[in-house]
Amino acid sequence: MKMPVSIGKNSLLLLLFALVTAGILATTYEGTKEKISIEERKAAQKALLEIIPQSRFDNDILLDTITLPESARDALGKISGENIYVARKNNSIVAVIVPAVAPDGYNGDIKLITGVNTDGTIAGVRVLTHKETPGLGDKIDIKKNQWITSFFGRSLQNTSDDNWNVKKNGGEFDQFTGATITPRAVVKQVHKILQFVEEHQKSLFTQAKLNNVDETPNNAEKANKQ
Repeated sequence: MKMPVSIGKNSLLLLLFALVTAGILATTYEGTKEKISIEERKAAQKALLEIIPQSRFDNDILLDTITLPESARDALGKISGENIYVARKNNSIVAVIVPAVAPDGYNGDIKLITGVNTDGTIAGVRVLTHKETPGLGDKIDIKKNQWITSFFGRSLQNTSDDNWNVKKNGGEFDQFTGATITPRAVVKQVHKILQFVEEHQKSLFTQAKLNNVDETPNNAEKANKQ
């Protein structure tokens, strides 16, 4: 049975349309790939700078990194291909910025980064991505609320393990009206990050020093221009 001419023409037109569309998408991707990469780098740098101000370091913290060991997976959540960022001033380590995922948010994973100073205190915490409820759990985002800044200066030394929880559960951190699960998940994960840094402090900062074989302010400036 022969295919009707109209159906054959329509099929050819659809095929041609699909090929043209695929070509346009491929061309668009290639043309914007570098721009997207630059924008992603800027976004990452912005988040890092909110935690560690530019005045505190002179290296390129996006390039000065330590690969997370496999042993970090349990403590830091479902992270893959992530690095620990190192901030230095005059070749001395100032802080490390550790990525992690809180898996027990109200609506799923909460991806965050936490800056930990060499004395074990928190330099800052920022939530990068989440799916929490607008107007409730989304207050973990600094653009919505200043709650995330309550971690500044906290450490395992000045905050006992029992107090790393929201006030509703006997801890020291505020919960949100109508939302306890979200802030509790973030507090729990930040606590885990501090425990991870303390447990691996010696190897972590030794690794950072080894990575700094030829790191100088001039080299950092060159890296920033790349």
